[in-house]
Amino acid sequence: MSIISRRRRLSRGLHWIGDMTSRAGASLLATVVIIVFAVALTLDHFPMNWETTFSAITSAVTLVMLFVVQHTQSRHQMALQLKLDELIRTSPVADDQLVHIEIADDAEIDDLKRSQQALHEAIRDGESIEVVEFYRHPDK
Repeated sequence: MSIISRRRRLSRGLHWIGDMTSRAGASLLATVVIIVFAVALTLDHFPMNWETTFSAITSAVTLVMLFVVQHTQSRHQMALQLKLDELIRTSPVADDQLVHIEIADDAEIDDLKRSQQALHEAIRDGESIEVVEFYRHPDK
């Protein structure tokens, strides 16, 4: 089995876990398990080995979920960034310097930020800004 195939299966598995755990039923199930465990601990006079086991399980689940959330958020962020880059690239009036700005150095990002702030302040102050009309299809 190739490395790419393993990565793809791992990624699909992480997304499946993320999808399953983001549902309301997963929160309800976790709440029920915690309540049942708390009742069982109370009835058994809080044995130390039960508390240790529960603590170890919750720590392991938390660590795994950290990586699941990081993976799914990273993929969603990348997909969103690619969509935005495509919109910038295809817009005739967009600033092409903004495509892949996330990899620019801090000075370049600061310069572009100041430029955008100046533009927004000019708009708020009512200064004349060049308005560009986009072609609309006659059917719309």
